[in-house]
Amino acid sequence: MTGKTALHCSSWIFPSLLVLNLALTAGCAGKSSTSRYTTVGSSCYAKALPTAGEGGLAWGNTMSMARKKSMDNCMRYAGRSGGTPNTCQVVLAECRH
Repeated sequence: MTGKTALHCSSWIFPSLLVLNLALTAGCAGKSSTSRYTTVGSSCYAKALPTAGEGGLAWGNTMSMARKKSMDNCMRYAGRSGGTPNTCQVVLAECRH
């Protein structure tokens, strides 16, 4: 009797998971794409890169804040990635309107 019960339960598990997966996918399909890294209220961003290694991108309320944060991130990430932290330079800095 337990063999038939287990077989009966497994017959509805796959269709249920399929329906659940489709429902979750359909719920996300209509949403617009937004950046995960934007901080609410921050309107300026800056990107700093070293000559070797990883750079840093940062958001801030002002241009100078974004530039400072990106330089700090660049030095940190360049050092971790075996790059040259002392060569970091801001290569892009803009504010949204």
